[in-house]
Amino acid sequence: MPTILAVPLPALPEITHGDDLAVLIADAWGAMANEQPDLAPKPGDVLVVTQKIVSKAEGCVVDLTTIEPRPEAVEFAKRWDRDARQVEVVLRESVDVLRMERGIVISRTKHGFVCANAGVDASNTGRGDLVTLLPDDPDASARRIRDGLATRLNLAPDQAPAVIVSDSFGRPWRFGIVDVALGVAGIAPLVDWRGRPDADGRVMHSTVVALADEICSAAELAASKTSRQPVVLVRGVDFEATQEDGPESAPPSVQRDVVMPLDMDLFK
Repeated sequence: MPTILAVPLPALPEITHGDDLAVLIADAWGAMANEQPDLAPKPGDVLVVTQKIVSKAEGCVVDLTTIEPRPEAVEFAKRWDRDARQVEVVLRESVDVLRMERGIVISRTKHGFVCANAGVDASNTGRGDLVTLLPDDPDASARRIRDGLATRLNLAPDQAPAVIVSDSFGRPWRFGIVDVALGVAGIAPLVDWRGRPDADGRVMHSTVVALADEICSAAELAASKTSRQPVVLVRGVDFEATQEDGPESAPPSVQRDVVMPLDMDLFK
């Protein structure tokens, strides 16, 4: 059986708008490899990068002192003891509000993600009056980081580590959150087992494994929420490597490959 290794890279400095994440990540990885040479980059590596630092680096941050909430946000915030300004930001980030109840807004974002509060988050922002938004295009964010790592680490594009941008999402009808993939580069986010036999020889007809999501949750176990180590090296996963500039197919995409089309929604 394969051994899966998940190791947080050393802590990064506080990320601000314009920071080059690829440079910071490569330098942290190099420092770790100097202490543990067996953790130097090798083919098949995956780096899981938390959404929070991607959003900060890309300027997807809102200063709540600049927000004037609409009456609906004020009323909802007063009813559930929330910050009306943050509720307003959530509504602005929502393409479709599915439910507003118990202080939580369940909505669909422009990316197609259905999640709590449109991914707007006030934790670990460095200031109490700041919130982060989801990156505009998490798949593109992952590709930029991967390309930058290839350059910084002096690797051929096909030898660069796969990159996954992760975030914490809740699950319907289950308590607790898990980390899932928002964007990917160099790795197919799904593994399709349909048409393959199971252990008893029966052909599977509906099994598609959310591999990128599983990798993100493994990475979160290694780093935890408060370690200030927002990048995790995951090694030992058998995955389909992909190239971003292939002439025959589009690069892998969480938005395109993972987000379920609206016409398949069984709960609307």
